Amino acid sequence: MPLKAVFLDVYNTIAGFHPPREEIQAASAAEHGLALTLEGTARGYHDADALMNEQNRVRPVRLMPPGEQLRFFAEYERRVLRGSGHEVDLETAGRVWQTVRRHEYWLRLFPDVMPALDSLRQSGYRIGVISNMNQSGAVLARDLGLEGHVDFVVTSREASAEKPHAPIFLMALERAGVRAAEAVHVGDQLDSDIQGAEAVGIRPVLMDRYGNHPDYAAHPRISTLDELPELLRELSAPA
Repeated sequence: MPLKAVFLDVYNTIAGFHPPREEIQAASAAEHGLALTLEGTARGYHDADALMNEQNRVRPVRLMPPGEQLRFFAEYERRVLRGSGHEVDLETAGRVWQTVRRHEYWLRLFPDVMPALDSLRQSGYRIGVISNMNQSGAVLARDLGLEGHVDFVVTSREASAEKPHAPIFLMALERAGVRAAEAVHVGDQLDSDIQGAEAVGIRPVLMDRYGNHPDYAAHPRISTLDELPELLRELSAPA
C-alpha cells in the first residue's frame, strides 16, 4: 500500500539538546567531584532513557507528584553516572540532577532535518511529529521552528497518553487523515517508538543516530534523515 504520511519522534530523531547534554552532565558532575567520559555518559543516557520509557509505559512521569518525580530523576541520574563507572546513592545522584537542572539548554534541530522535511513535503507526504513532551504541540512546533515545515505536532499532553500507548498514535493518524498502513513512524526508542507504532499497524523505522543498535534488523534502520526519502520509495514500491 502506498505511503501517505510520515510521523517523527523528537528527541534523538529530529532534535538534540544544545549545549549537548553530555557536556552539561560532565560540568554538573564535576561540581560534585565526579569525572565523566563522553562514551560513558552516552552509555549512561542509553540506560537512563530506557528507564524513562519503561516508566512512561506504566505511569507517565508527568503525572507524578513533585516528590515522586524527584526520586525518579535521582534514579535516572544514577544510571547516567553509572555509565562512567560511578556507583552513587540516590541522595548523591539527586544532588547532581539538581545541578544539571540549573544549566540552561534547549532543543535544536539536527542539520539534516529541514532538507528532509522539505523533500518529503514536496513528495506529497503528510508530516507529523509525535512527542512525549508535556507541552502543547503548537508550542513545541514554535520552539523548534517547525511551523510551516510539518502539518501537525501531537504531544502526550494533548493525547493524554505517552508512546508506546495507542491513543497518541491514533491521534496522529486522525490528524493526518490516513490509515495506519499508509503511515510510517521514525523514532529512536525500541519500545516507545518501534513497538508502539507496530502495535497500531503503523510501519516503524528505527532512527539510530549514535549506533546503539548496529545489528537491528526487525524493521528498517537509518542513521540520518537523508536516508529516509529513498527508504520511503522502497517501502511504497509494489511487492
